Amino acid sequence: MHHAAFQLGGKSFAMLNLEVEGLPLSFKTSPESFAELVESPGVIPAPYLARNHWVSITDWDSLPAAELKTRLRESRDVVLAKLPKRLQVKLLQEGSGI
Repeated sequence: MHHAAFQLGGKSFAMLNLEVEGLPLSFKTSPESFAELVESPGVIPAPYLARNHWVSITDWDSLPAAELKTRLRESRDVVLAKLPKRLQVKLLQEGSGI
């Protein structure tokens, strides 16, 4: 599978599927968001990654654009919070797309 990984501190928070068919986007969530999102039409537990609270959208229209943007920010924040404090501070100081 050809994909682009979006990472923070070497940890992925979203994966974009570059193939024509398949799940276009997968991203990490909090346990609470995971339970909520998989109840939404067009959102499924991500294959092989669901145990780590990843979801996949089945189509670009599965979530409204504004909600998707918010969910991706949350995904980034979930990963950021699990990084060592020293790295968090460094990334925040550098701006690293945060």
